[in-house]
Amino acid sequence: MNLLGISAYYHDSAACLVRDGEIVAAAQEERFTRKKHDHEFPLLATRYCLSEGGVAGDALDAVVFYDKPLTKFFRILKTYFRTAPHGFASFRKAFPLWMRQKLWIPYEIERSLGQIGVRMPDTLLFTEHHESHAASAFFPSPFERAAILTMDGVGEWATTTVAHGAGNKIRIVSESRFPHSLGLLYSAFTYFTGFKVNSGEYKLMGLAPYGQGRYTQRILDNLLDLREDGSFRMDQRYFDYMGGLTMTNERFAALFDGPARKPETPITRREMDIAKSIQEVTEEVVLRVARHAHRELGETNLCLAGGVALNCVANGRLLREGPFENVWIQPAAGDAGGALGAALFAWHQLYGKARTVDGVHDSMKGSYLGPDFSNDEIAKYLEANGYPAERVSDEEWPKAVAKLIAEEKVVGLVNGRMEFGPRALGHRSIVGDPRSPKMQSVMNLKIKYRESFRPFAPSVLAERTSDYFELDAESPYMLLVAPVKKELCRAVDQNREKDIMEWVNEERSSIPAITHVDYSARVQSVSKDRSPRYHALIEAFEKITGCGVIMNTSFNVRGEPIVCTPQDAYRCFMRTEMDALVLENFILSKSAQPRFDDGTDWKNEFVLD
Repeated sequence: MNLLGISAYYHDSAACLVRDGEIVAAAQEERFTRKKHDHEFPLLATRYCLSEGGVAGDALDAVVFYDKPLTKFFRILKTYFRTAPHGFASFRKAFPLWMRQKLWIPYEIERSLGQIGVRMPDTLLFTEHHESHAASAFFPSPFERAAILTMDGVGEWATTTVAHGAGNKIRIVSESRFPHSLGLLYSAFTYFTGFKVNSGEYKLMGLAPYGQGRYTQRILDNLLDLREDGSFRMDQRYFDYMGGLTMTNERFAALFDGPARKPETPITRREMDIAKSIQEVTEEVVLRVARHAHRELGETNLCLAGGVALNCVANGRLLREGPFENVWIQPAAGDAGGALGAALFAWHQLYGKARTVDGVHDSMKGSYLGPDFSNDEIAKYLEANGYPAERVSDEEWPKAVAKLIAEEKVVGLVNGRMEFGPRALGHRSIVGDPRSPKMQSVMNLKIKYRESFRPFAPSVLAERTSDYFELDAESPYMLLVAPVKKELCRAVDQNREKDIMEWVNEERSSIPAITHVDYSARVQSVSKDRSPRYHALIEAFEKITGCGVIMNTSFNVRGEPIVCTPQDAYRCFMRTEMDALVLENFILSKSAQPRFDDGTDWKNEFVLD
């Protein structure tokens, strides 16, 4: 049975093909259209998934949509009526789109499938938004039984759910409802500090270690009534997202010492302290909800999904301090993962199909669920365009690439199937030497063209993780932050009044390029079974340097989706000051390439996030 899961029309649309319970393929639409967070129907992602699975035009058995549009529409109408007449401008903007598209999902799906020559199956199913998140968290996990937490902005009505998973069934135990939302609270601060909502939340998380929590108590005293079980109510007098066109209002600005920071303006001490404060509040809420779920359900395993589950700092604290023995987080925790969850929910919960787990291995295939490209395809592309490259054998590949990294070269890497989810996990990555004290600033300013404070992640050999980080669990999906081992750290001046650039360039450890200002790192543990070639690369780097870690960031520039094809990769390579590009077995040196001018300016092409 071929089930197609779809998430669309809000942000991060995606498609996923599940065949007889196996995840065959999954991808976000943005990777194909090159529009970051593309919300339109995932036409190209759907075509890819069906092609990857060899599904003929009439062989699709069911389509599963990741939420219930009519319920969501009712919530939006009720909200507008409640806030009238204040919300009229927002209502006037949203209503035509609902009338034209979002209320006609069955027709939109049938029409879109027809465009790629696929017959609409007789069965169209709808899951609730948080059911999709819960299914994406539990069903691919290694656990037979688990507590499940889903936390995001809002689905239909739910914003946080506690659920229980056992075998092939999920049961929602409790939920918090709109407008009281941890995701929306965090997004309000994202907006207020000058970053883009539904895109820049990870920047706020990365900024937090530079600040102090001097606003934490102010948030708890004024913005929300937080209870012991993690539930809370938000004082809507400070927010404008229910009926307005912004997240916060003048009362919010007065509480936090002035108006919102304008995008692209200098980041001040206030923004750093606000970031730290809302991060502390978020972590406290997550810990309380988790403790409540443990008390209520008595399980030792926990599964997480929803946009808040991408807060890897909170996840790290939850693993270290929470009551659960094991934590598994869906790598595509946001709305894109809803497509995967919807299809799995249908297979297990609605069709009643059994589920087999071993308690150790998940079924996400390393989240390498996107397209790959053969050496023959790449050779044809390079020859057709006259791009010089050296081809190396499979045996030579790890050492050749590791040697470039050890020489402090910045290397773009296209290797195997593309990742599903927001994290680059070594298949569409830019990699560098973590021992280099200049690598973080070089990567930020000359490669990624983004804010200097942004940290980078380490990819570490799974068997060596505990040698470098205070982490005893696997972190294959880069969703846990852990402290760098104390014996690797170096003391630095902790003067909080220093310029942010001084902070960035200080050597805090023997692997400074991946050590954040609070001596932490967002860890990816790389195992031989999930990604053998990437593992072999890090092994080769260790043989050359003695260091079993490399620096890893997503292969893109700021505002651009992660690259998908060799063409995307070459374009990004030539637009930046990257030194080398690796396309499977082909290694391209920047100095050997012909003059490149694609006639566009990426800063205008991509909307900055």
